[in-house]
This record gives sequence, structure tokens and C-alpha cells, in this order.
Amino acid sequence: MTEVELDSDAVRLAIDEHVATVTLDAPETRNALTMEVTAGVREALDSLPDEARCVVFRGSEGAFCAGGDVNAMMQLQSGALSLPDAVDHVIHDTADCVRRVYECDLPTVAAIDGAAVGAGGALAIACDIQLLHEEAHIGFGFRRVGLAVDSGLSYLLPRLVGQNVAMELVYTGELLGPERALELGVVNRVAGADEFEAELDELTARIAGGPTKALTASKRLLRRQDDSIEAAIEHEATAQAVIFETEDHTEGVESFMERREPEFDGR
Repeated sequence: MTEVELDSDAVRLAIDEHVATVTLDAPETRNALTMEVTAGVREALDSLPDEARCVVFRGSEGAFCAGGDVNAMMQLQSGALSLPDAVDHVIHDTADCVRRVYECDLPTVAAIDGAAVGAGGALAIACDIQLLHEEAHIGFGFRRVGLAVDSGLSYLLPRLVGQNVAMELVYTGELLGPERALELGVVNRVAGADEFEAELDELTARIAGGPTKALTASKRLLRRQDDSIEAAIEHEATAQAVIFETEDHTEGVESFMERREPEFDGR
């Protein structure tokens, strides 16, 4: 694994076998989305190596992300931070960080091996796939600190679980364990302590070993949920016209005809 140098001390970026790993590394706040962490995530996304074909987001020291910047909330209450500055931090720092993760061109995986709550839950579901540790939890309890949802959650959560389930999770602030999170479709997979890293490696290796241009095109197409079926078919045709000319498509057809596994190189 090769570390990629960042200016940020709160986020680390590494690349291994075409899998880029972005690690939130602010254990003193349980990896909360402070201004330092959000700036670090944006820097990491801007610094992804060209060879990256899949991006993993995870936290350090037993937490995924403990939510928004509680320190900023306390500064607002004490008068040390003005209301416009507090709102600006939420909109332009926390929410923009989540948006950047959601809009990442490459396939993304949230490796949730610790608590992912509030804005941290939003960050997790902004990824394309979620792998949850059997001892971890995820929740959207903005109500606990007397706030409405933010960080793009009003957009992300209903699209993931449906409007009525999203309402219930926000109204109650329920902290979801693995079984409940899997049942509601908040996460894709749950893994035990002994299997978590192996399952993460297997999943990301399969994604990173796929036809990257086709997968990123599929990601864009699947995100266009407001299209009619006619518009969706037209967008698919436009994308496929480009993918038809990729080396990976050629390899896919040849390997199919030769009855062997394809060896995609991301081109």
C-alpha cells in the first residue's frame, strides 16, 4: 500500500491494487466532520491517483464518523461563532464534503467498522455500497441535538429506504444495529469481526478489477432516478456508444467468446 501525501493531518489517503482508501483520522472527535476533516476529504478526492478504480471511505480507531462539528455548535451557543458563520460551515463544509463523496465518479464503498451517526451516517450512505461491521451502528439522530436533518440527508435517505422509512428513522433517531440496518436496506452487507477486512478486500478487488469506464457510466445512469424510461433508454444509448469503443469492452467480448474470465485494465 502506498501513502499519498496530503496537506491535511486529519485525513489519510492510500492506494493499493487500484483501490484508494480515504481514512478519516481525527480520533479525538471520533472522526466528526470538523472543518479540518471536511477539508481533508475534499483534498483526498482531488488527489486520487490516476490508477484508482475504486474508493473506500473509513474511519480510524473504532469510529467511522461521529457526525457534524459539535464544537462549532457549542461556539454558536456561546456566541463565539455567529449564526451566518455556523450555517456557512454546515452548508459549505459538511454538506459539500458529503456531496463530493456522492458525486465521486469512481465506485465508492463505506467500510463502517464503528459508529456512523448524524452527518456521519449521511457520509456513509453517500457512498455506493455500505459494508457494516457486526458490532457497528448507523443512525441519523439529528433530533438528539435538536436539529433538522442536513448534510444532504433529506436527499439521500428517502432515495435509499423510501419516504416513510426515512421519516421514521429521522423522527425517532433510531440507532440501527446490523440486522435492522440490513433489513431496511441502509447497508448492503454485514460482516463479523474476523471476516470484515477480508470481505472488504474481496468486494473492492472485484469492483477495481471490473471495466472501470463501464462501471462509472453505469453509476451515472443509475443515479438519474427522475428520468422517464424513455429518457433513461436514450441516456443509456448515449453512454453505451462511448463504452462500445473501450478496450475493456473488446476484452469482455473476446473473453466471452473464448469462455474465459475477462482481464479488464480500466481502459
